[in-house]
Amino acid sequence: MSISLSPGGTILLEGPSPSEDAELLLQLLLSNPKAVVDWRRCSAAHSAVIQVLMAAKPAMLGPPAGRALASWTAPAIASDSPQQAAGK
Repeated sequence: MSISLSPGGTILLEGPSPSEDAELLLQLLLSNPKAVVDWRRCSAAHSAVIQVLMAAKPAMLGPPAGRALASWTAPAIASDSPQQAAGK
C-alpha cells in the first residue's frame, strides 16, 4: 500500500499510487479533513488518485518525487488548492 496515515496525522503517499489507492485516500481525507498530504516520496499516481486530490483540495507537502507529477500534476493541484504547505 502506497498510502498511509502517519502518527502525526499526515497522509503519506509513497512510491507509485495505483488506482486502488484512490478509495483509501478518499476515506483518509474524509475522516481527516485538515490533514496535510505529503507526496514528496510519490513517484507516480493513477489519475483516480489525482482526481481525489483535485476534488478534496488538501494542503500538499511537496514537490512529488516523480518528474511527471512535479511537472504536470503539482501545478494543477496547486492552482486548485486553497492552501499549500511548504516543501522541506
